[in-house]
Amino acid sequence: MHEYTSTARVWGLTCPGFPEEVSRARRWTRDILHGSPLAEDAELIVSELSANAILHTASGREAGSFHLALAVSSQVVALSVTDGGGAGTAPKAEHQDQEAEHGRGLGMVRAITHRVVVHESDGGHTVTAELFTDVRRGGHPC
Repeated sequence: MHEYTSTARVWGLTCPGFPEEVSRARRWTRDILHGSPLAEDAELIVSELSANAILHTASGREAGSFHLALAVSSQVVALSVTDGGGAGTAPKAEHQDQEAEHGRGLGMVRAITHRVVVHESDGGHTVTAELFTDVRRGGHPC
């Protein structure tokens, strides 16, 4: 293979910051990953990250939007959601007590993925969750 040739495929989708767009993001992800054993996990991840963008950032305000990117290769499925900023703090997974009603979503995403990376920029945050396709049965890599 030529060193600049890639077998990865990348899709992108920009959604208005309305709550009903979360179901659109899930459906889009499910359609792209149809037949993949990672499709259900990916759909759950996109749902959580999209909802967080709408609820906690300028993405959910008037004229707000969020952007999804989905990259698929033979080694990884990478899902990214970029929000509209304005949250004041970067997304982070925190341990919540059993009575907490909020704050568990990103922790759940972290638990079902192999890696979660948060990038901060002037325009907001991008949360990327990676699902490795070639992990030996029994768990995540060390």
